[in-house]
Amino acid sequence: MKRLWFAVIMVVVMMSSYASERTSMLINKDWRFTYGYVVKNKVFDRVNIPHTWNQADANSGNLDYYRGLGNYEKDIEIKSEWKGKRIFLKFDGVNTVSNTFINGVHVGEHRGGYTSFIYELTDKVNYGEKNNIMVRVTNALHLDVMPLVGDFNFYGGIYRDVHLIITDEACISPLDYASPGVYLAQSEVSHKSAHVDARVLVSNGGVKAKDFEVEVKVLDGSKEVISKSAKVKVASKTQGEVTIPFDMKNPHLWNGRKDPFIYKTVVSLKREGKVIDVVEQPLGLRFYHVDADKGFFLNGEHVKLQGVCRHQDRSGFGNALHREHHEEDVAILMEMGANAIRLSHYPHAPYFYELLDQNGVVAWSEIPFVGPGGYRDKGFVNLPAFKENGKLHMKEMIRQNYNHPSICFWGLFNELKYDGDNPVEYVKELNALAHKEDPTRITTAASFRDGEINDISDLICWNKYYGWYGGDAKYIGTWADEMHKSHPNRKIGVSEYGAGASIFHHQEKLEKTNPGAYWHPEAWQAYYHEENWKAFAERPFVWGTYIWNLFDFGAVHRTEGDRAGKNDKGIVSFDRKVKKDAFWFYKANWNKEEPVLYIANRRYVERTEPKTKVRVYSNFDEVELFVNGVSLGTKKSEGYGIFHWPEVMLQEGENNIEIKAGKGKTATTDQCMWIVK
Repeated sequence: MKRLWFAVIMVVVMMSSYASERTSMLINKDWRFTYGYVVKNKVFDRVNIPHTWNQADANSGNLDYYRGLGNYEKDIEIKSEWKGKRIFLKFDGVNTVSNTFINGVHVGEHRGGYTSFIYELTDKVNYGEKNNIMVRVTNALHLDVMPLVGDFNFYGGIYRDVHLIITDEACISPLDYASPGVYLAQSEVSHKSAHVDARVLVSNGGVKAKDFEVEVKVLDGSKEVISKSAKVKVASKTQGEVTIPFDMKNPHLWNGRKDPFIYKTVVSLKREGKVIDVVEQPLGLRFYHVDADKGFFLNGEHVKLQGVCRHQDRSGFGNALHREHHEEDVAILMEMGANAIRLSHYPHAPYFYELLDQNGVVAWSEIPFVGPGGYRDKGFVNLPAFKENGKLHMKEMIRQNYNHPSICFWGLFNELKYDGDNPVEYVKELNALAHKEDPTRITTAASFRDGEINDISDLICWNKYYGWYGGDAKYIGTWADEMHKSHPNRKIGVSEYGAGASIFHHQEKLEKTNPGAYWHPEAWQAYYHEENWKAFAERPFVWGTYIWNLFDFGAVHRTEGDRAGKNDKGIVSFDRKVKKDAFWFYKANWNKEEPVLYIANRRYVERTEPKTKVRVYSNFDEVELFVNGVSLGTKKSEGYGIFHWPEVMLQEGENNIEIKAGKGKTATTDQCMWIVK
């Protein structure tokens, strides 16, 4: 009986000691939405967050899709027992400019659509009552907000999660550009040791200066590896900070896809021995560099960065993605065998970074400083307000994502031009700011022309489309050799390469098409990627390559492919349901963990000629082809996972095409039906 009472007492003590820790809740459900031009009372649509008002019109090819004002309202109960605590309202992403009101009172404006922001509501709410939140959002063009242009849709709305956070009157500060308030700066990392400076921001909302203790624990699963603490005194209504350094011997490194190990860092804020706030952050220790001749090295080992680019939208949802959408996208990336990603052309959702950490994908995260590429208008206007907005984007992106081990590169811009206002000096400012905010990471950029702008960031990449927008796909290797020879100290990468493809367009003879036409045969995309990857694979000095794009995405101004309003350079369809031939080519080359066997050009079902070619992608050494049950022999790979039967005779009517590879447990087959009419 005594033991039972002791256990009860201990539970009560533990509950009381942690009773003041922060509470964070999603408030995504049951918002009232109206367009800006609706002024009648009690006229609204009920929506749930994530939400965009452009999921239909922006993806229909309608150039005049709605870029204006939308209003969101929600009533939330602010409990009376919260009085004396602090209340914060955090948005993970609202596109593009938003103004937030509580009970009709303006509390703040945020200018930018791809980063988080937060407001403190402690003194602005009525306790024990329903309080009205109103957010007025516009996705109209503003010359002082990035981006000014882009080959993608500018979906409007509250399209990422909304959080209500309740803390003690003192807390680990969420107010530093909506960061977690904890920065784990790692240095001197090796296989033998690592040094980390844990910088923690403490916000004291009380009326008196107070003494606090900050404790940092590093956990390997349930095992405690590090436990250190420090005292800090913070004046009333101010923010203080403390840095707690610690060293680790023989650290378990975050090693990309091979071993994406992450320590859990638990940071506790204590007052008079009582825990009043806790924040958890990932700690993935790693060291890396890029060599102009040999490419990218992670933890001392060369890693060929075989990457993809990703836009955050999808068919039927626009940019209002749910957790399962992000999970599916990463699963597709992992299946393909990619080990790197460029998050184009803006910071992506917080949860997506977590998934990249957990799966060991090396990430390039960039601000939305986007040039017009081959289109008109400008990506840069020499306005003080525009330049300040770009710096705000940089600070928010870096501080919010500082602790993600997957991020190795901060991106400065994409496809800027020199015409008119020249962006070069401003890019230099952004590069200096990125290094000031985070001295531990490398800066890069995506360029598409020569000149001074290519020598500002630590690394430089090019967007190159030989074989699609002019030239021959095989020329990419010549270009890379010439660039490396003329600029031997440049660390060269390819930030975009790709070709359009419709899963409904097929042809017997391999012929290049007009990129702007409504004819994008799938076979040409596959050929394009075959030739490009051959060149990249043979050149170790190309530190990273990024396919444009992993998925088809919305681009309302495009009139090409199988329908207007879509950029079809994805190697997976906009709805993620169809993996195009090029996807399987890369999977055969990049995925060494599972057997790959795939008949290319399989969707070319109805054919007019009996004589055809059969092309197969596989990571087996040998593949056997059967047509209508008859073996046409075994082929060895031509290299890069390509198997080819140049002259195959089909019969009139239906033809069963089947391939086989492997034996025993590795035996694998694939088949499709072709019809000759």
